[in-house]
Amino acid sequence: MSENKPYIIGITGGSGSGKTRFLRQLLESFNSGVTSICQDDYYRPREHQLVDRNGEFNFDRPESIDYEHFASDLLALSKWQTVEKQEYTFNNPNANAKKIVRKPQPVILVEGIFIFHYQKIAELMDLKIFVDAKDYIKLQRRLTRDRVERGYDADDVLYKYENHIMPSYNKYIAPHKEEADLVIPNNTDFKIAAEVVKAFIQSKINQHKV
Repeated sequence: MSENKPYIIGITGGSGSGKTRFLRQLLESFNSGVTSICQDDYYRPREHQLVDRNGEFNFDRPESIDYEHFASDLLALSKWQTVEKQEYTFNNPNANAKKIVRKPQPVILVEGIFIFHYQKIAELMDLKIFVDAKDYIKLQRRLTRDRVERGYDADDVLYKYENHIMPSYNKYIAPHKEEADLVIPNNTDFKIAAEVVKAFIQSKINQHKV
């Protein structure tokens, strides 16, 4: 295997922008050569999370993430080292946490809402992608996802969106859009953009085969 540093691609965007779906489409297109590491696997336990003035947990702050561990694992992958991590189950008592094993590959995809905000993580990236969508579309997607996948009711989702998600997006995420190498609009779909990025990833994998 080449000792060259893997090519690291960061994928970010607001909650509901479609960044996770974009990541999954990329991963499903390759049998080998690509691995991923996601911010959501590095949430701190509930007892270490901040609460707002109404006593509600706020998971939409940079402090909610154990970014030192996140950065350490990404750095290890970039040095061709395998990393292991317990799955984060979003405080769902009925979920069985699995052990996540990430093996190094020529291309590493990094996904999460704060990955451009964390300097130790951002400085490792070779390409920065920002997946964008209109606010009302992101809210619709968040409502659907949180009710179906996480069992939250609509009032809870709307409260978090207004008091946690949007303030955090405006302060910690949106300002980094200008730093992105590629901005992908996703109000309807991102088919063409995904094909372009897939071809680019394949070119990076091919470079490591030489």
